[in-house]
Amino acid sequence: MTRCQDFRAGMSLYLDDELQGRELVDFEEHLHSCEPCCSQLRSERQFLEIVREAAPLHIASNELRARVEKSLNNSMQPPIAPSHLRRRIEQLLQQKTQTTYPWLNVRIFVAVSMVMILLLFLGVWQVSRERDEVLPAAPSEFALMAADTHLRHLRGQLPLEVVSEAPQRISTWFNDKLPFSVKLPNYQESSGQEKLYKLEGARLVGYKRDYAAYVAYQMRQRPISLVITSNAVARPSGGQEIVAKGLTFHFDSINDLKVLTWSDRGLTYALVSDLEERGQHSCVVCHQGTGDREFIESLKPTL
Repeated sequence: MTRCQDFRAGMSLYLDDELQGRELVDFEEHLHSCEPCCSQLRSERQFLEIVREAAPLHIASNELRARVEKSLNNSMQPPIAPSHLRRRIEQLLQQKTQTTYPWLNVRIFVAVSMVMILLLFLGVWQVSRERDEVLPAAPSEFALMAADTHLRHLRGQLPLEVVSEAPQRISTWFNDKLPFSVKLPNYQESSGQEKLYKLEGARLVGYKRDYAAYVAYQMRQRPISLVITSNAVARPSGGQEIVAKGLTFHFDSINDLKVLTWSDRGLTYALVSDLEERGQHSCVVCHQGTGDREFIESLKPTL
């Protein structure tokens, strides 16, 4: 191996400020006298600067960050080399600059690097495996669309096309506009119980080259969105699965919103709100409020 090849093998260590003492002095002296090595160093440094300046494509929500931190804190510590092995590695590295055989220097350096990389890989693999066991699957496309529709309506970008507090009128308005039937329940009036929520109105929203039904509610002055489409267009998936009353719900937290998706009798639904816990209290718009308390309680997170 030539002198230049020997120095280029340690270029990454120099860029990471890991060279010290005589190694650092020898490296910088060589750079002053070797233009090809100096040119390669500039190229490597430019590449690192491009990577460091690249902005992230996605920003994790606060809830996802907290879940990942909890998983990492509770996970097994990655393997750590015993003290006697670390001492031997340090001695080998010190001998690297003292020996007169360049080919032996490189072999020792490569061997030590392989050991360190292997230990690091084992630690990362262990943490990744435990994290994958804890974190739920990514939200479905339908859940993401429902959350986005909820936010767009709140921003005034999706005004209601029909405004009414009567479920029957909303259901009738959808009749000739969708390839499926929408029948909103009217449990509050039929049961004579206290009104827990207020129906505001509805509109059509585009989804996968077709239309879906969007219905807006208010409960305790907080907005709730209900999005409905056909099973042939969307199936609930992803998130955390919860089984209640024979139905499988998928819970997702998207942009600090609570999204519940599920399928029933040929239709797929999404409920979006910023209500407490999993937002399960928004289910009263489709269930009989206090009369279905057991069902709503089953959707609560368990400790």
